[in-house]
Amino acid sequence: MAEPAYYIGLISGTSIDGIDCALVSFDAERPTLHSYLSYPFPAPLRQQLFALCQQPDTSLRALGEAHIAVGQQFAAAVNALLEREQIDSRLVQAIGSHGQTVFHKPARPLPFSLQIGDPSTIAFLTGITTVADFRAKDLAAGGEGAPLAPLFHRAVFASPDQARVIVNLGGIANISVIAEGREFLGYDTGPANVLMDYWIDKNLHQSVDLQGQWASSGQVNDSLLELLLDDPYFAAPEPKSTGREAFNGRWLEQRLAALGQDLAPADVQATLLELTATIVATEIENQLAADQVYVCGGGAHNTALMQRLAQLLPDSEVNSTGQLGIPPDWVEAMTFAWLARQRLAGIAQDTPAITGASRPVILGGVYLA
Repeated sequence: MAEPAYYIGLISGTSIDGIDCALVSFDAERPTLHSYLSYPFPAPLRQQLFALCQQPDTSLRALGEAHIAVGQQFAAAVNALLEREQIDSRLVQAIGSHGQTVFHKPARPLPFSLQIGDPSTIAFLTGITTVADFRAKDLAAGGEGAPLAPLFHRAVFASPDQARVIVNLGGIANISVIAEGREFLGYDTGPANVLMDYWIDKNLHQSVDLQGQWASSGQVNDSLLELLLDDPYFAAPEPKSTGREAFNGRWLEQRLAALGQDLAPADVQATLLELTATIVATEIENQLAADQVYVCGGGAHNTALMQRLAQLLPDSEVNSTGQLGIPPDWVEAMTFAWLARQRLAGIAQDTPAITGASRPVILGGVYLA
C-alpha cells in the first residue's frame, strides 16, 4: 500500500507550554492523525517568550533572535517526529506552522498580529515546504485575523442533525457555532487556562492545575467574579479575538488590588475557573440551544472545568472532541496541517463568517524548501 500524502501541523499556543506537532493525512476533507509529538521549549527560551508577550515594547534584537530560535525549535520538533516514526521528509507535502503569537492587535487603522517562528528556517532545516503567516491576509481584508480553528471545526465536526458548539480551551477560549440553518460563527470568548496557569505557577510553582484539583479546593468569591466579568471585552459583540496581551497576570493582579480583600489563593483559582466556565456557557446560550458541546484544548483535561460547563449547560451534552474521533490536544495542530493543504490547493477560506473580513481570502504564505 502506498504511503499517504502527509501534512504536518505546528503550533505553540497562548499557554506557551510547548510545541504541538501533528502528522496528518486527508481523505477528502476527513483527517487522519497518524502521529503527534509535544516538544518542549528550552526553559530559557520559554521565559524569553513570556517576557516578549508581557513587554511588547521589547528590543528589535530580542524579537529577531526569538523569531529564529522558535523557528529552529519548530523544525527540531518536526525532525524528531519524523525520525521517531521513520518517515522520509519527502513524503510530507507541507508543514503548516501557526508560530508563537507574541502580540495581537486587530484594531484599526493599523491592525497586526505577530507570530514568530521563522518559516524560512523551518523549511530549510526540515527540507519541507512550509506554509505560515496565516493571519495577515485576513487582517488586510478587514478581519480579526483570529481565531482560525473554527474553519477546521466546521469542516470536520459539522453534523446535519445536531446543533453543535466546539469549544477550544487553550490559554484563550474560543467557540465555534455549527448548526444547520443558522449563521456559522466562531470567536474568542476570553481567558481559559492563561490566568489559572499564571496563578498556580505564582502560588504553588506548578505549571498547570491538574484536573482542576486546586480550584476545587477553594470557594468562588462572587465579588471578585463580578469584578473580573466587568471587563469590556466580555460585553463586546462578535467578531472578536484576544490574547495574552489583554488577559495576563498583570490584568489579574490589578483586579485583585482593586478588590481590596485578602483572599485565599485557592479561592482565587476557584473564581478563575468559574470565570472561564461562565463566559463560555453564557456565549453558547446567547447563540443557540446547543444539542452537543465538544471541548478541545488542554482545558478538556480539567475535570472540574468540564463538570462546571456541564452544570451551566444542562440541556447540552458536554464531551471532549475525543468522542468525535479527534483527541482534544491535537485539534489545533491538525487545523494548521489542514490550512496548509488548503493553501497549496489555492482554496479561499470563509473567514468573513468568523473574523468579519470583507471577503473570503487565501490564508498563508508559502516558503519553499
